[in-house]
Amino acid sequence: MLARPMGSGLAGEEYRMTVDSSPDKFIPARPGQPPPDIRTISGGRPVFRAELPDGRIAWLVSGYESVRQMVIDQRFSRALAVAPGRAQPGFEMSAAGSISGTDPPEHTRLRKLVASAFTARRVEALRPRVTGIVNQLIDAMTGRPQPTDLVASFSLPLPAQVICEMLGVPAADLEQFHAWSDAIIGDWQRDSGEVMTAVAELYGYFGTLIENKRAEPADDLISALIAARDDADRLSEHELTAMCCGLLIAGHETTANQINLSLLLLLDHPGQMAALRADPGLISGAVEELLRCTRLGGLPPARVTTDDIQLGGVVIPAGELVIPLYSTANRDPSVFTAPDRFDVTREAASHLAFGAGVHHCLGAQLARVELQEAFRGLIGRLPGLRLAVPASDLEFKPGMAIYSLRELPVRWDEP
Repeated sequence: MLARPMGSGLAGEEYRMTVDSSPDKFIPARPGQPPPDIRTISGGRPVFRAELPDGRIAWLVSGYESVRQMVIDQRFSRALAVAPGRAQPGFEMSAAGSISGTDPPEHTRLRKLVASAFTARRVEALRPRVTGIVNQLIDAMTGRPQPTDLVASFSLPLPAQVICEMLGVPAADLEQFHAWSDAIIGDWQRDSGEVMTAVAELYGYFGTLIENKRAEPADDLISALIAARDDADRLSEHELTAMCCGLLIAGHETTANQINLSLLLLLDHPGQMAALRADPGLISGAVEELLRCTRLGGLPPARVTTDDIQLGGVVIPAGELVIPLYSTANRDPSVFTAPDRFDVTREAASHLAFGAGVHHCLGAQLARVELQEAFRGLIGRLPGLRLAVPASDLEFKPGMAIYSLRELPVRWDEP
């Protein structure tokens, strides 16, 4: 489940044969497997063509500078990647018309409506509430017999409760909308009918909730978005619903799984865990290193070129599918010293775990606060925190775009 060092590359002539004649098949690693040997597949090049598991041919971008250049360049279009008539695996079927599936100026208009809720100042003001939720969850954990499933007891309810409170969604409905989320963020192996059924049900849920809040507005983000829709006509009804769905899913799913995968990485490096116990002041920097080193999922959302674009020494024709490999970019040795070494004291260059450019993760600051407070609580209040089962016994949900654990049984030393 943890990343392993990558091997050496092929010679230049072999690379040209692979890229231009018969692209290699690229199969993202499932949890518990080492990642594909990108340097061998690509011939050491930062941009290369490959066949995806569903048969599509795509350009994969792996070098740090090439990935950053790509995601900043608006000629790599998210809207074209989810346009009608184009193959849309898994969660991409629900992206059209949402923040994640639009380009400027539509993307700019949508993002402005919610960006003020996620500024660094506003998120920092939420820190005491996040800390309070962390302590409440740990209090409940320590009051029950061990072992405890960290997924159900902590890593999922923490970000879910935070985003539910921000949006104004009843936290009691967590189990239902998490089931919808599981279906929607499935990867290319997920049945399209299953995805669209979940999307329709989640849209229906928010349709009812929006009508209720129209009748009785509250001090929450959904009520503010309704006002933007009804008073200023800055949102269509579909955009309003899609915005709520996207914020709810993104606001809990990725952070919950980042907590789980980060803890596994720390437990696999007991010296690094000990360093954090000895000096909690390292936690903020350690969160950045955890974000850099963990592989949160398989293939990130794709883009499509609007023009012929030179990138990483090759020219990608217009209309081609292009996918940034953030995890590989975050281990680029030209940017990160000893990139395969996990070091919570590292003063690293900026990682790309949250992307860059106009699609830089809207909730990046909120995720940072949640992760920082989560590990302050887990490390500070649960001495000897450890797995209650062998790591090889952990099970991940199949067919998920994000690596999602079914359970994470843990124990700790009683005081």
